[in-house]
Amino acid sequence: MPIRTTINKGRVPVKIYTDQVEPGALNQLANIAQLPIVHSHIAAMPDVHLGIGATVGSVIPTLGAVIPAAVGVDIGCGMNAVRLTLTASQLPDSLRRIRSAIEAAVPVGFDMHNRPTVQRKAVSQLDAVLDEILGKHPGLTKMQKPHTWTRQLGTLGGGNHFIELCVDENQQVWVMLHSGSRGIGNVIGRYFISLAKKDAERHQLHLPDRDLAYFSEGAAHFDDYVQAVEWAQEYALTNRREMMRLIVQAIRPHLPDFSVSKEAINCHHNYVAREEHFGKQVFLTRKGAIAAARDQLGIIPGSMGAKSFIVRGKGNPESFCSCAHGAGRTMSRSQAKRQFSRADMEAQTQGVECRKDKGVLDEIPGAYKDIDEVMANQSDLVEVVHTLKQVVCVKG
Repeated sequence: MPIRTTINKGRVPVKIYTDQVEPGALNQLANIAQLPIVHSHIAAMPDVHLGIGATVGSVIPTLGAVIPAAVGVDIGCGMNAVRLTLTASQLPDSLRRIRSAIEAAVPVGFDMHNRPTVQRKAVSQLDAVLDEILGKHPGLTKMQKPHTWTRQLGTLGGGNHFIELCVDENQQVWVMLHSGSRGIGNVIGRYFISLAKKDAERHQLHLPDRDLAYFSEGAAHFDDYVQAVEWAQEYALTNRREMMRLIVQAIRPHLPDFSVSKEAINCHHNYVAREEHFGKQVFLTRKGAIAAARDQLGIIPGSMGAKSFIVRGKGNPESFCSCAHGAGRTMSRSQAKRQFSRADMEAQTQGVECRKDKGVLDEIPGAYKDIDEVMANQSDLVEVVHTLKQVVCVKG
């Protein structure tokens, strides 16, 4: 589907790929469009919904500036998926052992490894850059215990993060996961968001929302933030690779002999990158969106009871070569807990080996948009390569 709605309430237009946008999200999009640093237009994906400052599911091109709150605090959050040389018929009738093996191998929530599991070389490379960042901003150390981040490499975290075993339309088995830069990314995000707000106040910068405070090139903290956010994005990639290694290792004893046939993609959907669009070099922030350049593979997950998709980008310039990052929420976590019951969770996740207790009610499929509708609304942006349905889901 082409662009469904365009709003013109700011310096630049907002082009939206859905008719289903809550009023609060529309206001946020209009606020971003007022900023003097925005180039060309804002693109809102089909899964767009209310965020903090910037709307989740928005793509924001900025000239010589970055908005820390638009990147957010789960810097580099994204997806990884690999296909195994197994078919659905080779899976055991009961998948409980598979789920238990994954849960034993990959800490979830606030848990972490007792010691680093990643190769020392990978940790050393990250450590060298982090030391440089901390040297300039010792306040970051106070917010994160020294070397906690090394033990959080290869861990899932909480919220909407997950690990799944899926089956595609050809009955091939996949492992798919969703996670980001863990505690250290959160610390970096909060720290620089606070600095940006203080800078805006000091320079009496007029903003439609103080959460949209930004650093301009040449400003005191611009280079430091760019370095820190790029570090966190690399950390998130490494975290997903390590989790995938641990998962594949953990499920091997419970399945027939297999190999990994290919990695579909390891991609961010909360990040900023330097790209060229509409004749300008910009900092492109994808807040709840993935890159969808022509022939680029991506992953669009549904909720824990719905389908997910491996997609190929069409390189649509109007979306800044981007597409949706998932189904997108239709209600808050607290509202979902009030509205749904454990019986609802059991009904909506039928056939999936997963937690079905009250502790995960905020992630019930009914709290999310219809993933088929989201996909239909972005047929101009991506084509479906594989359709996946989960059979095991581990939540954070």
